[in-house]
Amino acid sequence: MDHWQRIEAAIAGAATDRLPVALWRHFPVDDQDPGKLAAHTLAWQRAWDFDLVKFMPSGTYGIEDWGAKTAYEGAENGARVVKQVGLNRPEDWQRLPKLDVRKGVYGAQNAALAAAAKELKGSAPILQTVFSPLTTARKLAGEAALQHLRQHSDALEAGLKTITEVTIAFGEEALKAGAHGFFFATQLATADVLAPSQYERFGKRWDLEFFDAFKGRTRVDMLHLHGMNPMFDELAGYPVGLVNWHDRLTTPTLGMAAGRFKGALVGGVEELGLLVKGSEAELRAQVRDAISQTGGRRLLVGPGCVAGIAAPELNIRAVIDEARKAA
Repeated sequence: MDHWQRIEAAIAGAATDRLPVALWRHFPVDDQDPGKLAAHTLAWQRAWDFDLVKFMPSGTYGIEDWGAKTAYEGAENGARVVKQVGLNRPEDWQRLPKLDVRKGVYGAQNAALAAAAKELKGSAPILQTVFSPLTTARKLAGEAALQHLRQHSDALEAGLKTITEVTIAFGEEALKAGAHGFFFATQLATADVLAPSQYERFGKRWDLEFFDAFKGRTRVDMLHLHGMNPMFDELAGYPVGLVNWHDRLTTPTLGMAAGRFKGALVGGVEELGLLVKGSEAELRAQVRDAISQTGGRRLLVGPGCVAGIAAPELNIRAVIDEARKAA
C-alpha cells in the first residue's frame, strides 16, 4: 500500500499492510519564515516517510494579523506564547476587521504549505492546521474571551462570525496551495473550560459552519480535541475521518473510544514526557498497547498532541518501527 491507501483503509476499518504512523512537531523561530518552514516540513517527511503530513505553522498564526504579539520562550513543545492580546473590550468584537488571508501572517502559512506540497507531489496527505473559531477568539483576547462569552455573548458572537469567515477563507487558500484537508484543532471543547451547552452555542455552531463550507471538497480531515477533559462524544459526529486527543493522559483511552467514532483514532504515543525522555522499549510498549486496545484496526499511531522538539531520533525510530511491524 502507499500512504494514501493506508490512511483510507484505516479510516474505513479495513486491513492494512502495516499500521499507518505519523508524528508532528513545531519548528520554533524558523516557523516565522515561510521558506524555512517549508524546508523543515520536507526534511521531516523525507527523514521519516510518515503516512500523513500534519503541516506545522505556529499555534499563534491566526491572531497576529489582528494585532496580537507573540514570542517563542523555549516551550518544550515548540509553542509560542501570546505576549500582548489583540482585543480587550467587548465592543471590539463587533469591529473586528475581515482580513485578506492572502496577505500577512495568514498568507505566509499557505505560501509555506504550497512550497512543501509542490515538492511532495501528493505522495502523502498534507493537512493544513486550522484552529476552531472559538479557539482563535480565546487566543486573541485571552481570558477576557471567556468573560465576554458569559457576560457579552452577542458581542462575542459577532466576533466569532468574522473569525469563521476568515477561517473559511484561509481554508480556501490552503486547498489552492495543495492541502488535501485540515487538521482542525479545538482547545475549548473540554470540561475544564466550558460546559457542553456553552460549547454547543459558541463552539460547535461555528465549527460546523467551517466544515459545511468544505463538504465534499477535502480528501481527509483530522479533529484534534485539546484538553484534559475532552468532549469526545459531543464532537465525535464531526465530518472528519480521523480524531486525535491526549489519549495517554486522559480519557477516553483508545480502547474506550473504539466504536464511538466512525473513522480512525490517532494516538497511542505520549508526546512529551515519554517521547522525549522515555526509553525505546517504553515507546515500543506503548505502540503495542495501542494495537492491543484497538485490535490494530481504525488506528493511526501518533502523538496525543504536538511532539516535543527534543524527542531523540532513536525514540522516533522506535515508534515508527514498532508500528510498521504490525499488519
